[in-house]
Amino acid sequence: MVVDPRTSADRLLDEARRLIEPELRAVLDGLPESVRVIAGYHAGLWDAEGHRRSRPGKALRPALVLSSARAAGAGPGASGAVTGAVTAAAVAVELLHDFSLLHDDVMDGDRTRRHRPAAWTVFGTGRAILTGDTLLGAALHTVARSDPRAAEVLSGALLRLCRGQATDLALQAGSEPVDLAGCLAMAEDKTGALLGCACRLGAMAAGASADVAALYQEFGCQLGVAFQLTDDLLGIWGDPASTGKPVGSDLASRKMTLPIVAALAAENEAGAELNERYPGRGPLYASAGRTDGVDPPDDEVVRMVELVERAGGRRWAQAEAERRSRLALAALDRAGPDPDAADELRLLAELVRRRTR
Repeated sequence: MVVDPRTSADRLLDEARRLIEPELRAVLDGLPESVRVIAGYHAGLWDAEGHRRSRPGKALRPALVLSSARAAGAGPGASGAVTGAVTAAAVAVELLHDFSLLHDDVMDGDRTRRHRPAAWTVFGTGRAILTGDTLLGAALHTVARSDPRAAEVLSGALLRLCRGQATDLALQAGSEPVDLAGCLAMAEDKTGALLGCACRLGAMAAGASADVAALYQEFGCQLGVAFQLTDDLLGIWGDPASTGKPVGSDLASRKMTLPIVAALAAENEAGAELNERYPGRGPLYASAGRTDGVDPPDDEVVRMVELVERAGGRRWAQAEAERRSRLALAALDRAGPDPDAADELRLLAELVRRRTR
């Protein structure tokens, strides 16, 4: 397949959305009515009353499935069976992603998702959890119909997702020591696992060997950590018009994200002051009479944003995102991909590294 040199990552995402949306809608329409509307609302396919709308997610993970399949050999001459397996894998990965977001929003208490109220705030916590459970079952069912091996890969990603979320919950609650290496491992589980799964499933659907499929998985896992680092940077310095969150929102929410943890671990004056000012950690915070559940005032958030930067948290996260992107591309090169399709994956990797929302 010859890729138009003008092809952009956005075009790849649009293609992925167009390809998976019919089957995704079919899967959601087949769910029990008690969860169908919630699932479609969460996916951005309709509003809270079930009226059609079109503001779905970015479809990055399905795009990685499709481009990995092409890179591994599923070009225009591929059989219908392979094409069906690729589509099923792309839909299943998106369903698993939506499952994880539904549950994460409940556990983290996040009230917005994709620039509108999170599903649990609209439909209630219990129904949102049930919908997430249903999407998980639908993801496994969708991929198992095409290849039982793919269901095993998806299940493995699920276990890593859950392990990463468990670590994150413990970290945010203060019941686990703050350790930068541990936080990176958490990102590999919580974000890298699903992107790696997407790339591996695409390669498997194209008939790649186990060794080659593992290299595509490594590409996706490293890209996932770069994605998380970029997401964490946006959580502090992102443009509110793009992210839908105010500057410094992760600091105001007391989150332990990678740039913040790097800054807290820095052995310099700014890191020491941040440790004293960061919510729940130091005497300056306690002496001001603030406790968990009460946001710090705006001027304190502004100061903490400055301290994270001065301590080196921003610089470290940017450098680590670049390093992880290089590791991802090195794994892709070792997989021996189709050159044109490999350019698609490089475009998606650049999107992850440069995204603003």
